[in-house]
Amino acid sequence: MTAAEWTAILLSLKVAFWATLVTLPFGLATAMLLARCRFPGRILLDGLVHMPLILPPVVTGYALLLLLGRRGAVGSWLDQFGIVFAFNWTGAAVAAGVMAFPLMVRAMRLSIEAVDPRLEGAAQSLGAGRIATFAWVTLPLIAPGILAGAILAFAKALGEFGATITFVSNIEGETQTVPLAIYTALQIPGGEAAAGRLVLVAVAFSLVALFAAELVSRRIARWVAGR
Repeated sequence: MTAAEWTAILLSLKVAFWATLVTLPFGLATAMLLARCRFPGRILLDGLVHMPLILPPVVTGYALLLLLGRRGAVGSWLDQFGIVFAFNWTGAAVAAGVMAFPLMVRAMRLSIEAVDPRLEGAAQSLGAGRIATFAWVTLPLIAPGILAGAILAFAKALGEFGATITFVSNIEGETQTVPLAIYTALQIPGGEAAAGRLVLVAVAFSLVALFAAELVSRRIARWVAGR
């Protein structure tokens, strides 16, 4: 492994970690809203949440550029406070988080919808408030779904390419994650070996993430069931 390849690997882990951490509370809130609430525009919100799965990633990246770029509707305002996403690793984290968000919400929503409402009703009949019921009944029951969603989002963020290269370009040491480093290596004559090494790393990361999601979900499910 060369120093540039290690830099791309470490940057990918950093981007995926922050993308997952920052989107986690928003993912949980959105999943709760879609699973438990009925309101006008719910179908529209559901469609918007899942849109990054359907749209070409380049379109999502371009939309982020228009919104959060230095001359974008929100980016120009944030620039006054020194917050810049375009051509920065934080922008790569935003792009990865947006692309991973639907997978996170979907996993959490399925676990929330699987909770037996009679358990929450029993807790409330014993005097527990809504917050206490959520903290001590709902949250432990949906913990496997939350963890699975977070790990899937992390794995998706590791492999994000199209939105990232459109929004923050391909800058070595700053925004060049593993997928972008693979793309760069394939553009250089004789770069197949470097691309092959990075592909193996990407495959290994994905397999470990999927295995961890399954293993941890099963253990938490057993813990919740008291086995």
